[in-house]
Amino acid sequence: MKAVHFGAGNIGRGFVGLLLHEGGYEVVFSDVAPALVDAINAVSEYTVHEAGPGGVDRTVTGFRAVNSAEEPDAAADEVASADVVTTAVGPTVLRFVAPTIVEGLRRRSPDAARLQVMACENAIGATDQLRGEIEKVAGPDAVELLSRAVFANTAVDRIVPAQAPGQGVDVTVEPYVEWAIEAPPFGDARPSIPGAHFVDALAPYIERKLYTVNTGHAATAYLGAQAGAATIAQALAIPEVAEGVAAALEETSAVLAAEHGLDPADLAAYRAKILERFRNPALEDGVERVGRQPLRKLSRHERFIGPAAMAAERGLSTSALVRAVSAALSFVDPADPQAVELQERLRSEDATALTAAITGLDPEHPLFPAVRDAISARQEELDLL
Repeated sequence: MKAVHFGAGNIGRGFVGLLLHEGGYEVVFSDVAPALVDAINAVSEYTVHEAGPGGVDRTVTGFRAVNSAEEPDAAADEVASADVVTTAVGPTVLRFVAPTIVEGLRRRSPDAARLQVMACENAIGATDQLRGEIEKVAGPDAVELLSRAVFANTAVDRIVPAQAPGQGVDVTVEPYVEWAIEAPPFGDARPSIPGAHFVDALAPYIERKLYTVNTGHAATAYLGAQAGAATIAQALAIPEVAEGVAAALEETSAVLAAEHGLDPADLAAYRAKILERFRNPALEDGVERVGRQPLRKLSRHERFIGPAAMAAERGLSTSALVRAVSAALSFVDPADPQAVELQERLRSEDATALTAAITGLDPEHPLFPAVRDAISARQEELDLL
């Protein structure tokens, strides 16, 4: 069996690639970074180090890499003969992956088993998004080419911090891992992924993960940065940061219970487990890495505005989530283009227009005034600097 994985970075090697290897697949990493592709092809194995309680070292073999930018035909040929295609490139990059998959589907035998496609991104419906990009690229051939594949949404969860220099292609990760996958699209022909959790309805799992793990992680980064912390673990050692993160996650849990009927006691236990993972002293996870791309993280269906909008629509509390939004608005990182752009726009644009542009909220939405007030308050701070 063969799997093609787009995105040979730390998540690709330390999470998706590892589990595919353990499922018995030969793994072909597709990436556009020449140095990374060369480094992968220069070794016959790499190690995934699980840092923290219960962690072990896992060795990955049976892999190679292809540069889809320099060798598009070779990448398409790999897709054409693959059993599984996965991605970990970021939701905004899926449109650049689509042409290679389309060309691979064109070259795929109509008699071959359907290609199993899963986008493993921190976004709701990422595989649906990828399918839409494939359909656009395929044009008039879309119906025929899409019939050669099956698409399933997933929810993935593993903390992969910035890596220490000199590790080569080895990866350090946390011991915890979760991969929930929609079962219905596959019928009786599910991919071989040990430890994956196949579910009939993915929405409760992906929203629980996104609105707990991703919301909590980002809230810790932004509140921690405000408090002067350098890492996530350091941030949660500051009482006011820990209290702010816990309060935000209580609000997201209330939304999840209302929306999906999830048990509040189970959600409380899940929150506690997540915060325990964030406090892992073996992971030197910087607040700048976790907080990067604040504009994306403040968008309509992302980790703050998504659950806060749902809460506001139900008359539930949103004050802690709005507090986290305020912290995100204060996030400064000269190395992150989105952080720089956010501060520039805060200095130059009208608060009402900027609220609508960044969050995608309609001015009549019940959450809109609170976020607009947070933006106005940050603009006043900047005026005083």
